[in-house]
Amino acid sequence: MSGANLYVSCSPFETRVAAREEGRLVVYRAERHRASSVVGNLYRGRVTRVLAGMQAAFVDIGLGRDGFLYVREAGGIADEFGEVFGVEERDNDPHAPAAAIGDLLREGQEILVQVVKDPLGTKGARLTTYITLPGRFLVYLPTVQQLGVSRRITELEERERLKSLIEPFGECGWIVRTAGEGQGRTELDSDRAYLLGLWRRIQAAAERVRPPALVHEELSPVLRTVRDTFTARYQECWIDDEDAFREILDFLEQSDPTLVPRVKLFRREIDLMTAFGIDQELEKAVRPKVWLKSGGYLVVNQTEALVAIDVNTGKFVGSTSLEDTVFKINLEAVREIVRQLRLRDLGGIVVVDFIDMEQLEHRTVVYDALAAELGHDQARTQLLPMSEIGLVQLTRKRTRPSLDRTLTRECPYCAGSGRIKSLPTVCLEIRRAVLAAAENGEGGQISVVVHPEVSHYLQGPFRDLLRELEEIHRLAVIVRENPLFHQEQFEVNA
Repeated sequence: MSGANLYVSCSPFETRVAAREEGRLVVYRAERHRASSVVGNLYRGRVTRVLAGMQAAFVDIGLGRDGFLYVREAGGIADEFGEVFGVEERDNDPHAPAAAIGDLLREGQEILVQVVKDPLGTKGARLTTYITLPGRFLVYLPTVQQLGVSRRITELEERERLKSLIEPFGECGWIVRTAGEGQGRTELDSDRAYLLGLWRRIQAAAERVRPPALVHEELSPVLRTVRDTFTARYQECWIDDEDAFREILDFLEQSDPTLVPRVKLFRREIDLMTAFGIDQELEKAVRPKVWLKSGGYLVVNQTEALVAIDVNTGKFVGSTSLEDTVFKINLEAVREIVRQLRLRDLGGIVVVDFIDMEQLEHRTVVYDALAAELGHDQARTQLLPMSEIGLVQLTRKRTRPSLDRTLTRECPYCAGSGRIKSLPTVCLEIRRAVLAAAENGEGGQISVVVHPEVSHYLQGPFRDLLRELEEIHRLAVIVRENPLFHQEQFEVNA
């Protein structure tokens, strides 16, 4: 894809990575050093609980909260961290029968596990015993028998060529990464030798430590970005830290020297992300409404259970027919929807509500366009057919908190609901509290302490409430303001 650039900004507190394609921001990640990702780390852990009812186990890996290991991720267990037992070839069919968790694990057992998803909220890290060790061009799978080529390499002849190069490797599983496209036997053999040596070092380290313990730590955020993201399709990679700049050059000189001239050191005093306009684009990335060029818009709503994306006509009225107008907006929305999934790093279940299209041909074109756009996404997705009313369900692999969860926090005012009680609701609650105090013999003169907004409403649009308390219930109500109060908070004192 033409016109793609990568930006890496380093500070003592965080590493920020952004990617633009055709001038538009499509990827942004911030890794705070006090809360760095542990995805990819390997730990020697101890099984603390085996849950037969859930076919899963909890494993202590030393992160405070036990990690969670599903039975389908527990098959690649190595005996004494060496020879693997019970696994010939990993079956990726989600409906295939699996062994019972009790046949694979027991409480107190020591196992080597890898983190596949960071701890989120109250949930511990998601774990697997199917180890994956990524290199520059290859991924080594020491606990399975599997050969594959990245699905982002689409040319059939190139896929066959690469598969023929890795078939003689023999040891366990190998996958050619997207960066491996166009590489020869020498480059792949070099990457293979590095990964085999790394696995031997991991096995030796696992035997030396007592659980729970870290056995292998993933690369730094900077090198991980270069290894996993920076390929020939990127024209430039800008970096604002001299040490990280040299680190990247050393890494690329060993793994892919052709990319070295594309790495640029940003020397200006101004922040790199500000200079290239990334920060300005991020302001829009956490808003629920996303405008389309035509005047239509998307509404992106992230909840605990799923992500809902709604497509709306907005200001676009078309020029021919309603069906044609709806079709054009839905087709335009497809590309923006996938961009938002990537940029916001949204995962789990995603439901897209396209505007209703009557013609089957239009629904087919929009669906095929969505499937094609998702093909550019590095995250694994599964797309279900479009319903007659324009709903599309898909799942997108989630390994880290979304952009919204990274950059923002739960509102302390509304406790994350996005709404608070209306002023009339609060005023009516105050009335009930005042009457209850009067019934308990605390009547006569009653003081009510409220937020200034509530005070203004009580003595303005809702002054009939105070009049009713004073004239009908014979209560003298004195309203006092406290600007430190929550709008829903009040005190009634006799």
